[in-house]
Amino acid sequence: MENNESELGSFLAGFVIGALVGAATALILAPQSGESTRHQIISTSDELRHSADSYTREYRDKANAIFSDTRSRAQNLTEQVQDQVRIVLDAGKDQAGQAKEQVEQAVDDLNADIADASASA
Repeated sequence: MENNESELGSFLAGFVIGALVGAATALILAPQSGESTRHQIISTSDELRHSADSYTREYRDKANAIFSDTRSRAQNLTEQVQDQVRIVLDAGKDQAGQAKEQVEQAVDDLNADIADASASA
């Protein structure tokens, strides 16, 4: 996606530069009065400024959309990772609880065996 935007940006930069060079060449070679040339220069510069503003707004909107989309994806991924961590931790807690119960049962059995052995002796 970044490559396409780079190519589009390069194309637009070349387009604007070409338009400026073409306009300057046309103004220099055109047989018209100085006042007409000045009006044409002002008109062309206004058009170029408006198109540059339009491109700037368009790219800003695209960048904001990409940023928002990326933030949303990162947030979703973070939530998925947190859910997976919770599942693993819950499973670990269950296994630890079962191991504790088994150890307690083994201790109780040993205590019972010791008590039985003491009573028999």
